[in-house]
Amino acid sequence: MVTITHYLVLSTLVFSIGVVGVLTRRNIIIIFMSIELMLNAVNLNLVAFSSHLQNLNGQVFAIFVITVAAAEAAVGLGILISLFRNKETINVDQIDLMKG
Repeated sequence: MVTITHYLVLSTLVFSIGVVGVLTRRNIIIIFMSIELMLNAVNLNLVAFSSHLQNLNGQVFAIFVITVAAAEAAVGLGILISLFRNKETINVDQIDLMKG
């Protein structure tokens, strides 16, 4: 039988992978993917607790998080395309907007 503990352990693992990806990678696309992993881990927690407590509020909130994640991806990719056109790189270390 799968309990809420299994979901929480899985969510912790996915969130940890996302944090490691954000902190160690220098490619903007990988960083965005890691942020999406962290948001999906939060959604897994919300749905698991919603199911455990027999309350739909967590599932409704997860839908809102998915909507925000989609908007974040669209805006982030737009910014990424603009940066690539101007700087011709997607490496975080090589992008300094304050320098001319």
